[in-house]
Amino acid sequence: MARLKDLPAGERELMMKIPMPHFDSTPFVTGKPLSERRVAILSTAALQTRSDRAFAWQDAGYRVIPGQTQPNDIIMSHRSVNFDRSGFQQDYNVCFPLDRLHELADAGVIGSAADYHYTVMGANAPEQLEDTARHIAGLMKRDAVDTVLLVPV
Repeated sequence: MARLKDLPAGERELMMKIPMPHFDSTPFVTGKPLSERRVAILSTAALQTRSDRAFAWQDAGYRVIPGQTQPNDIIMSHRSVNFDRSGFQQDYNVCFPLDRLHELADAGVIGSAADYHYTVMGANAPEQLEDTARHIAGLMKRDAVDTVLLVPV
């Protein structure tokens, strides 16, 4: 979670030149209004509750965060020395916007927040996470989730 402005000039310039995909078409999926959707969070910040096990090196698993979990019960176990935790330490919503999601539900902007939310450790190759993603999708389907807020960290 390093800030772009904090990177050395050469590294910052290299990052700014990374090609990003461009999509000419609109998504083929349409859906009901946001005010009727049930939303779950999926974060790549390697978070878990205090009572859950920490993420191990190259852990391709996931952790479940119940929707009513208190902020002081959510911890980060990402172990890279290159990973800046200061944003998370100041406000966990930067990695896992559970408070903001509940505020949106209370205001009627979204239909509801899901009962369960999920985290993975994003420092894995996508193919390592495919089985995990399919399993999480099944769990979300059982929770009647029809919208996912993906929070890549």
